[in-house]
Amino acid sequence: MPPLVTRQEAWTLVCPRATLTALTIMLAAGSGSLGAQGLPAWGPINPAAASRTGLRFEPYLDPAPRQWRVTVGVDYASAIEYNLPAAAPSYLLDAELLRVDLRVARDLSPRAFMLAELPVLGAYGGFLDGFLEWYHNLFGIDMPERDTRPRNEFAYELTTPGGSTIVRDRSGLFLGDLRIGLGYRWNPLLQTVGSVTLPTSVGPDGYGRGTVSINAVTTLRAPFASRLVYEGSLGLGYTPTNGPLADFQREVFFAATSGLRFRFWGRQSLFANLLYHSPYYENTTLPALDRKELSLDFGWILATRSGREWRLGMVEDLEPSGPGIDLVFRLGASF
Repeated sequence: MPPLVTRQEAWTLVCPRATLTALTIMLAAGSGSLGAQGLPAWGPINPAAASRTGLRFEPYLDPAPRQWRVTVGVDYASAIEYNLPAAAPSYLLDAELLRVDLRVARDLSPRAFMLAELPVLGAYGGFLDGFLEWYHNLFGIDMPERDTRPRNEFAYELTTPGGSTIVRDRSGLFLGDLRIGLGYRWNPLLQTVGSVTLPTSVGPDGYGRGTVSINAVTTLRAPFASRLVYEGSLGLGYTPTNGPLADFQREVFFAATSGLRFRFWGRQSLFANLLYHSPYYENTTLPALDRKELSLDFGWILATRSGREWRLGMVEDLEPSGPGIDLVFRLGASF
C-alpha cells in the first residue's frame, strides 16, 4: 500500500452549547427523514489488533420502538505484515481474513437500547494475491513485501525480543467473541454505548481475546444540511493482558473517529470515516505492533423506502505506513 507521507490524527467534533442546541432543534425538525442516516460500524480486522481491543465505531442508533434491528456485515481483507530481520524480534502475517458480523439491537425505552453481536471468522491463504499485484502495478504502488512471499500462502508468526516464537494456524469458519451492550441516547445528537466482549471464540489461539474486555463509546451525530450528516466518536476500552504475549500487551485503549455521509442522488449516499486507535502493544520494537493505527473506511450506501440499507465499501490502513492490512472489501445490509 502507498506510504503515508504526513502524520494524520483523527478529530472528533466538539460543539459549544449554543451550536449543540441549534443542531438539536435542526435534527428534531427533520427527524422523520434522517432515520438510518449514519455511518457503518467498524472495528479492527487484523487479528493482532482484534485479539486485543473491544473498541469499535458505534453509529448513532435511531429510536425504533418495539422493533428488532438486524445488521449483517461481511468484511474480507488481504493482509501482509512483513518484518523479518536477521535476528529476533520478527513478525510475519500473510493471510486473507473473513469476518461476518451479525448484530441485533432493540429499544428498551425511548432512550435506552440493548445490542448483541457475534462474528464468524476465518483465516486463509486466500486467492487475491494475483489481483492485488495487478492492482498495485496499475497505480504504480511498490509492494516489495508482496514480491518476497509466495502467492496465496498463509503465514502468521511472531518472534519476541526474548526469542520465543509464536505460530498461529489458519482456520475455516469459527465463532468469535460475543459482544453484548447497553446504549443510552442523551438527546437526538448524542449517545453512549457500554459493552463487554466475552471469550467465546472457538478458533485457533490468537484470533480471540481470551479474556473479557470492557468498552465505552460516545457518538455525536450532527446534520450539517439535509444531505450531509457528520458522525464522530470517542472510545475508551480495557482488556487485561492474556496469553504468551502478555508482557508486551497494553491494557487501556483509546479510539476516535470522524466521518461524513453525503446523500448525492435520490436515496444513494457516499461516506468516509477516519478511525484512530491507540497502540495495542509496547516494547516489541516492531512498528507494525507498537504504533498507533489510522484507517479510512469509505464507500456507497443505498437506502430503500422500507428503511433497509445496502452498503458497499473498502478500508485502507493509513498507519502504520508500509505493510499492513492491504485492503478490506466490505458488504453490509441493515434491516
